[in-house]
Amino acid sequence: MSGFELVVPSLVVGIVLYAAAKRVDIFKTFVKGARENLIVAWEILPSLTALCLAVGMLRSSGAAELISNLLEPLTRLIGLPAECVPLALMRPVSGSGALSMLEELLSSHGPDSFVGRAASVLMGSTETTFYTVAVYFGATKIKRTRQTLPSALIGDLTAFILSALTVRLILGS
Repeated sequence: MSGFELVVPSLVVGIVLYAAAKRVDIFKTFVKGARENLIVAWEILPSLTALCLAVGMLRSSGAAELISNLLEPLTRLIGLPAECVPLALMRPVSGSGALSMLEELLSSHGPDSFVGRAASVLMGSTETTFYTVAVYFGATKIKRTRQTLPSALIGDLTAFILSALTVRLILGS
């Protein structure tokens, strides 16, 4: 067993020893935390259900492909490969949907291609914005997101543009 494989077991043992030294009832504390997290999960379930439904409809209806085709002249201008546009559209909405699109891109174009590299950087430098906002704001019962969503989407747009530019500057096209 390597040292890396011992990190998680060591962490668990360390937490148990620390709790024992502080005389904390570990089982009671664990059950209390699990109960609180189940309540949070129950409260955000409607938001997550709606989000999953919207993602399924977007992919199945062909709307993502239609939007990609409409945005292709703009993406060509900024240097983002047209093949990455569906990924760029899906990433703020669904991490798992974006991951399956990334897998398709890597399978069809290869991980060492410009498309594969730009898609990988895009995937790693963006967030599932709508999911994150729905989960965190839903868990804290905040109704008005104010500037959070526009700011996060501007950050995603910046990452989309810079992902292709960064790959082109560092690795070439």
